Amino acid sequence: MDSRFSNDVNLVGAIAAVPSILEVVCQSTGMGFAAVARVTEDRWIACGVRDEIDFGLEPGGELDVGSTICNEIRDHRTAVVIDDVDNDPVYCTHHTPKTYGLKSYISVPIILSNRSFFGTLCAISPKPAQVSQAKILGMFELFADMIGYHVEAARSVERTSTALLDEQETAALREQFIAVLGHDLRNPVAGVEAGMRILRQEPLSERGESVVGMIEGSVSRMAGLIDNVMDFARGRLGGGLTLDRSSKNIADTLRQVVSEFRASHPDRVILAEIRIQEKVEADHGRLAQIFSNLIGNALMHGDPGQAIDVTLDIEEGVLVFQSINKGDPIPRDAMEKLFLPFSRGEMRSSLQGLGLGLYICSQIATAHGGSLKASSADGETTFAFRMPLTQDGHPSRQGLAD
Repeated sequence: MDSRFSNDVNLVGAIAAVPSILEVVCQSTGMGFAAVARVTEDRWIACGVRDEIDFGLEPGGELDVGSTICNEIRDHRTAVVIDDVDNDPVYCTHHTPKTYGLKSYISVPIILSNRSFFGTLCAISPKPAQVSQAKILGMFELFADMIGYHVEAARSVERTSTALLDEQETAALREQFIAVLGHDLRNPVAGVEAGMRILRQEPLSERGESVVGMIEGSVSRMAGLIDNVMDFARGRLGGGLTLDRSSKNIADTLRQVVSEFRASHPDRVILAEIRIQEKVEADHGRLAQIFSNLIGNALMHGDPGQAIDVTLDIEEGVLVFQSINKGDPIPRDAMEKLFLPFSRGEMRSSLQGLGLGLYICSQIATAHGGSLKASSADGETTFAFRMPLTQDGHPSRQGLAD
């Protein structure tokens, strides 16, 4: 059977009310056979059946559509009711009663809300039956409407489920592609890094030193971009960010990052006020990623003639890191999308270039049970990372995502 029709048979078979409807139809009319039929231009297929007269049809069974009155109902879309074929002026010579030995017949169209014709609710008997009563016809019409409603609801759920699965498969394929791409990019980057290390061992001219330094800076930015792409792909594929916790002096972690930026930006002033020396159990590599990204953004977007202020402190059991720069404020529409992936609003490209840096940082903050927020007004922009600490100096487990 065509999959379209097997789906319809299964769909009607899944409607819990159909067996009860067919039972009520047979009991109230005295007819021994009732069915919900899917009727098209070239098919008549039983979707739901109650057979008390051994007519011989089961769900999925078919009749020659041309031999049925339902085929005519599909065209004129009105009910056909016959109490006694022998005394009916229209159907006494009709081929259907003669073909199937029928004496009484009732069939009501099942019309969907978009005016499409689904099929019929019908009943037959080899004996005459008083089915032309208004209450009988009204009952059939009500049942036909109920079946049509359930058919549409089931189809809607099926379409929604299919669309959801398609979207999930598309999203998974896209993100897997990103992950594979990021992974494969590591090899050539590692090769370039190795080549630069070899060149550093050789005597170089002043121009050679400059070119090698430029390449090393580019490789460093490429490595950061790849790391962000991989983190993004892992998060979207459900694995979440992985944390490698250790107990270290958090001040040393920040000092290392600040030292690197001072070396790479000798023309800029970075003022670091570190008010704590405690050891903190956390993923210090990930925290350094936050420090680096926020300080890097401050250098990138801040006024080059103004200092970057960096602070690290503990306030009422909460580790607080802030990066503050002077300069043009972040536009309001950009602030609303600041921590979304691939969204930078009117801001210039971040250090990693894809708009993933702040998104990844926010995910790292969340993985540590903390938060990352930004404010920008009156010529000053502040990014603040907060991570609650327990009494023993460990990060709070609330909201941990890894």
